[in-house]
Amino acid sequence: MTSASGSHARFSAPAKKNLGQHFLTDAGYIERIVMAVNPKPGDRLVEIGPGQGAITFPLLKKHGKLTAIEFDRDLIEPLTHAAQAIGALQIIHRDVLSVDFTALADGGKLRLVGNLPYNLSSPILFHALDHAASIEDMVFMLQKEVVDRMAAGPGSKVYGRLGVMLQAYCTVTPLFVVPPEAFRPPPKVDSAVVRLQPLPPAEIAVRDHRHFANVVRAAFGQRRKTLRNALSTVCDSAQIEAAGLRPDARAEQIEVVGFIALANLLASTHSE
Repeated sequence: MTSASGSHARFSAPAKKNLGQHFLTDAGYIERIVMAVNPKPGDRLVEIGPGQGAITFPLLKKHGKLTAIEFDRDLIEPLTHAAQAIGALQIIHRDVLSVDFTALADGGKLRLVGNLPYNLSSPILFHALDHAASIEDMVFMLQKEVVDRMAAGPGSKVYGRLGVMLQAYCTVTPLFVVPPEAFRPPPKVDSAVVRLQPLPPAEIAVRDHRHFANVVRAAFGQRRKTLRNALSTVCDSAQIEAAGLRPDARAEQIEVVGFIALANLLASTHSE
């Protein structure tokens, strides 16, 4: 592993296929990610899956302090040892899906960064979304296809549940593509770096998270169906029309604000 920002901390460990590990080794892309994060004094940086420390050590050198969440026990000791000469690294040895980001923030705001494992990227994104009020922003590297879905708009073939759910709560900004040869071992697909910035609470129009999640899940459960049919277990045609939507439209044609309007209507109906 070659790290950037002049840090010479390095160690080598075999990538574990069952954990979806692909270690970033290209110094140029490492530097671009560090620049995208651009930590400021007082920031509370939390890295998900530090791996061999490709992003960890340059961020630590720049910021002096970092919390890392690592599931692979074999990486804990070498990360701890390599970080000693650079800065204060706290490692949480846990599955990230079991980490309470709100508790970790302790009343402040976290800045999340990470090269997310392909096989867990969506669950990690939804987990972070549950704690969005305690997160300032997220700079993640994921499979490019996932980033495309996160940022897609209505009418796109890749517009779906993931993009609607994220865009209702965050500003999603794709930053740049990272090719397979930047990793060891190289994945079979391109990756991409994306920034997610949770919206201020006053700008989040969703009134009931559960109703919204149910509507979006049902709407995209069978993409080829019209809203009337896809949402038959959630609401009726009259309610769809009352929200300003056409019952014969398909989910991929509906803007995020349309799903929010329908979910809010259903939430108000159920609360009466």
